[in-house]
Amino acid sequence: MTPVGQRPLSLDDFADLLYHRAKLALDEAALEKVRTNFTFLSGFSANKLIYGINTGFGPMAQYKVEKENLLQLQYNLIRSHSSGSGNLLPALLSKAALIARLNSLMQAYSGVHPELCELLATLIERNIIPCIYEHGGVGASGDLVQLAHVGLTLIGEGEVIFEGAVRPTAEVFAEQGIQPLTIHIREGLAIINGTSVMTAIGLVNILRARRLVQWSAILSAMTNEVVEAYDDHYSRELNHVKRHRGQQQIAAMMRELLAGSQMIRSRSEHLYHPGSLEQEVFEDKVQEYYSLRCVTQILGPIYDTVVQAEKVVVDELNSVSDNPVVDHEGDNIFHGGNFHGDYVSLEMDKLKIAITRLSMLSERQLNYLFNDKLNQKFPPFLNLGVLGFNFGMQGIQFTATSTVAENQTLSFPMYVHSIPNNNDNQDIVSMGSNSALLAKKVIDNAFEVLAIQTMAIAQAIDFLECQSRLAPLTAGVYESIRKIFPSFVGDQPKYKELEKLRHLLEHSQPAIGF
Repeated sequence: MTPVGQRPLSLDDFADLLYHRAKLALDEAALEKVRTNFTFLSGFSANKLIYGINTGFGPMAQYKVEKENLLQLQYNLIRSHSSGSGNLLPALLSKAALIARLNSLMQAYSGVHPELCELLATLIERNIIPCIYEHGGVGASGDLVQLAHVGLTLIGEGEVIFEGAVRPTAEVFAEQGIQPLTIHIREGLAIINGTSVMTAIGLVNILRARRLVQWSAILSAMTNEVVEAYDDHYSRELNHVKRHRGQQQIAAMMRELLAGSQMIRSRSEHLYHPGSLEQEVFEDKVQEYYSLRCVTQILGPIYDTVVQAEKVVVDELNSVSDNPVVDHEGDNIFHGGNFHGDYVSLEMDKLKIAITRLSMLSERQLNYLFNDKLNQKFPPFLNLGVLGFNFGMQGIQFTATSTVAENQTLSFPMYVHSIPNNNDNQDIVSMGSNSALLAKKVIDNAFEVLAIQTMAIAQAIDFLECQSRLAPLTAGVYESIRKIFPSFVGDQPKYKELEKLRHLLEHSQPAIGF
């Protein structure tokens, strides 16, 4: 059971609720604090001018709203801003947004009735997911448009994804015996004022990026192994003098992965022995190409970027991203901009740049294995058939190259792409949800590229017939690949195997931890 409101949620807590359907429990003390906060707002707001309670919104805030229209004002806000377009967010991401919004409201600074928190918990538990669209958020007053679609579901309107189908919310609520939300004071504004969609997508991105770093370390180790590289470039002695945690962690991963390998060579044994200087031209390379021997220096900062993104976005998950902030303990209400998404936007831009770099490393390692003039070890394109008659993996290299190229273009930062809007009330915006969605696309692409690399490595191992010489951990990875991607000699379509391998990378437990 995962209690919400009792303590800050960790990334693992979030993953348990999202992926593993851990039972969600609203902490009773926290829920009582939500009730106290609501009661305070009810009394404090009488005969006071408070934004979003008795005024219009945004640049319309200078207009007073009459008392008899206050509750309708909240419904108007939700309905008017339910204006998203484009593709629906995947149900997983929309559910993640529910978890993030619930956790923010349970901090008890939003002045909402506890009924709202209880209804959100019910939707999460029963897997009733609001239809949220990709386009609409500029990340300034939070994810206004996307969260308005959450609000539309909560008041019993719009559509939901339930049991794999898109259905009218009212129909599903009636079947499930769920009462739509009743607006009490400011629930409409509290639902849509926040960074919960960009935060939710960001957290899922981070979980997937961690998996990519693990697999990139594994595939980089195996690439070094099949070319019989030297071991000093991932040694502790070389890497500990570079004072970056990420580099040292990647080096440790590679040492763990390649422990017991009979293919990795020791420089001391091969190049430092007497007589090693007798040749004028060394046929064996003294140092490997950068994509092989600089793995720790390339993946290290990527590892650090993922760690930093986790810290920042988990902090956002446990923050109050509402406006105004209702402080019942301080007996006051504070207006400001906690809904601004800069923290998430910047981290997602950094993350997508890092993952693009990871995909570039994979593509270069792939090219090294395919190019016989570089590796001087394998047939062109790891073709195990007849050269000229068969084509090996020539075709699928185009897929890897074009996908990496798309990542490079997608890596332009959204964080510096502000367009004023809302009658210039929102004169500088974060574009946080756009940033998170573009990072998601880059991550999607990176899994495709790494899946192609797994194909190449398996073919290289079969060409060398070196299965018995692999390290125990890398041998296990090879076996898991071959269970779903058999060795091939003749030319056959590989797109279905590519999808299976991508699924393997996304959903199986890697041989090493993060």
